[in-house]
Amino acid sequence: MKPRPALLIVDLQNDFCPGGALGVSGGHAVVSASNRYIRLFRDASLPVFVTRDWHPEVTRHFRRHGGVWPDHCVQGTRGAQFHSKLKLPTEAVIISKGLDPDKDCYSAFHGHDDAGHYLDDLLRRFGVGELYIGGLATDYCVKDSTLDALKGGYNVSVLIDAIRGVDLKKDDSEKAIEEMRKAGARIVTFQEVSKLLSGT
Repeated sequence: MKPRPALLIVDLQNDFCPGGALGVSGGHAVVSASNRYIRLFRDASLPVFVTRDWHPEVTRHFRRHGGVWPDHCVQGTRGAQFHSKLKLPTEAVIISKGLDPDKDCYSAFHGHDDAGHYLDDLLRRFGVGELYIGGLATDYCVKDSTLDALKGGYNVSVLIDAIRGVDLKKDDSEKAIEEMRKAGARIVTFQEVSKLLSGT
């Protein structure tokens, strides 16, 4: 039996888009690209999962407490809200991550829904065996989510036209894409996914 596909959109929040506390260049384009994928999966009656960083005010993830990053996506703030142009379906499952003040928690698989169910449990409950992953940022949360999905036995496709990277170093995103590819992920475009889902 063919594994059921699902869409996983990672961290399309205000703080990660241009103008945000940790804005990623090209983040707005990822929002519009993600909306195309959301429509595609909704039209196919397939599940949509979306993650958000949901940090407490005090966390080792932040620079002022010993981490790498400026304060971002603090619970309940405007920066933590999803981008206003992201068209999430009402049935989308929201996964919150980064709640542990002692861990970075880049991967979607470290997150859970409001009822405390972790992503892996939810995917299995939905009968999902194949993930299509896009969002922000390529070299951190997208990469870690992809690698954890592969370790968990899922087939994974990374949506190359719906990701952008932080690139603390110039080629971090390119290296991340190659790492995901070598680990077993497919790197795909909207046209390819559309054909795959339609069975043509």
